[in-house]
Amino acid sequence: MPIDAARALAAEPRTAEISWTPRDVLLYHLGIGAGLPATDPGELRYTLETRLHVLPSFATVAGGGSPGVIRGLSMPGVDVDLAHVLHGGQSLTVHRPVPVAGTATATSRIAAVYDKGTAAVLVMRTEVADGDGPLWTDDAEIFVRGEGGWGGDRGPSARPAAPAGEPDRTVERTVREDQALLYRLSGDRNPLHADPDFAGRAGFERPILHGLCTYGMTLKAVVDTLLGGDVNRGRSCTTRFAGVVYPGETLRIRMWRREGRVHVTVGAVERGDAPVLTGMIVDHG
Repeated sequence: MPIDAARALAAEPRTAEISWTPRDVLLYHLGIGAGLPATDPGELRYTLETRLHVLPSFATVAGGGSPGVIRGLSMPGVDVDLAHVLHGGQSLTVHRPVPVAGTATATSRIAAVYDKGTAAVLVMRTEVADGDGPLWTDDAEIFVRGEGGWGGDRGPSARPAAPAGEPDRTVERTVREDQALLYRLSGDRNPLHADPDFAGRAGFERPILHGLCTYGMTLKAVVDTLLGGDVNRGRSCTTRFAGVVYPGETLRIRMWRREGRVHVTVGAVERGDAPVLTGMIVDHG
């Protein structure tokens, strides 16, 4: 069996030193669509080094190395075809504001392996700390088609539903045609997002946008719309990747404000609001 759950869970954590600079933060922000309009003071917080604030989701690419999905596939007990892999979900908790530049230690391990019958789900957990203590904890859910069925734990199935009633805010964000090509420069070089032939082998009509790019675009929309543009108010952001986004499409982002929490759903406008992100929750202060 390509996934040996017991071996994956028992494997020693892997530790690496990561570092980042303002240039990395600026590139990430541009990759998730910041900078439009280019002279807007709200956008300059993301694109000008003298005013730079770090969106918490930058933590998912800090250090410029392989994202959690790719790291998870290199762990002991995991041997699968990359073309069968999708990013199923993401959870990020920041323990304090992400600095504009830094050096830290990242410790990664497989925290859970779930048997979904026709697929397996791996949870790759990465905990990052610097000399002042914990910075963030990042969980990437790795969905592997065709690798389930060994009778293991199915894992949690309940997902938070969007609140009843009309959303408090709805905004639309356009995905540029070249956005996946720009976003991949922050570290995720999976050919699924750039190579048409590889995307075809994986069952897609053309390269798709990185799920974490949609995640970052959505978190930015929440911060800018409901959190007064204050990136430091966001404490955690959890979501399920319910569908793909193709570069050039438009995201419709619906937000429901609750005490200390924002519920979010995202759909692809051109495909009849086909779900893209569901069960997204942003906890804030």
